[in-house]
Amino acid sequence: MVKNAFDSELAAKIQASGIIAVLVIDNADDAVPLAKTLLANGVKVMELTLRTPAAVEALRRIKKEVPEMIAGAGTVLTPAQVDEVFEAGAAFAVAPGLNRKVIERAKELGLSFAPGVMTPSDIEAGLELGCTLQKFFPAETTGGLKHLSAMSAPYKHLGVSFIPLGGLSAANMNTYLESSLVAAIGGSWIAKQGDIKSNNWDVIGKNAAEAVAIAKSIKG
Repeated sequence: MVKNAFDSELAAKIQASGIIAVLVIDNADDAVPLAKTLLANGVKVMELTLRTPAAVEALRRIKKEVPEMIAGAGTVLTPAQVDEVFEAGAAFAVAPGLNRKVIERAKELGLSFAPGVMTPSDIEAGLELGCTLQKFFPAETTGGLKHLSAMSAPYKHLGVSFIPLGGLSAANMNTYLESSLVAAIGGSWIAKQGDIKSNNWDVIGKNAAEAVAIAKSIKG
């Protein structure tokens, strides 16, 4: 039996939250106030994308100073990056695509990992590696929930679930969360890069609270 690539207890916590704030941080000094703002407004899970040099240090600071936040890493593209985010204390890692070497390294370390998928072949490749929680990316530009429902139908009995990301907003997140296929949604609109850079915590807090209210209205 293939070992599951994502810890079941952690997956349950993410599903209960319904929302993952997806973030691009330019300055590690912004990491802690950002995490505290999100947490204060009900967002309990965040994904720090490795798109800036500050990302790993930001992750370290959040793990140290805001330990109640479930902080993961995104855009993890190489086995070396898996090592780096694991050392920094990432609770989980995700990628925009599916790279066997990256998944295998994460499993070796015991780091929960969700690969990005867009086709039935991607889903099968992920399941072969024990990935029953997968990231559907990019969601809206590839047909949205309609596409996800159609391509995942042959695998539903295998217990696979998805985290859609890409083009989601407060206006359409409910459509996804109402689907039994969706464990949680990824939201980059909650804390936009510019708002983080300008320390616009009021706007970020308002976006977070709105997203949480929508999720609670669906998930209870």
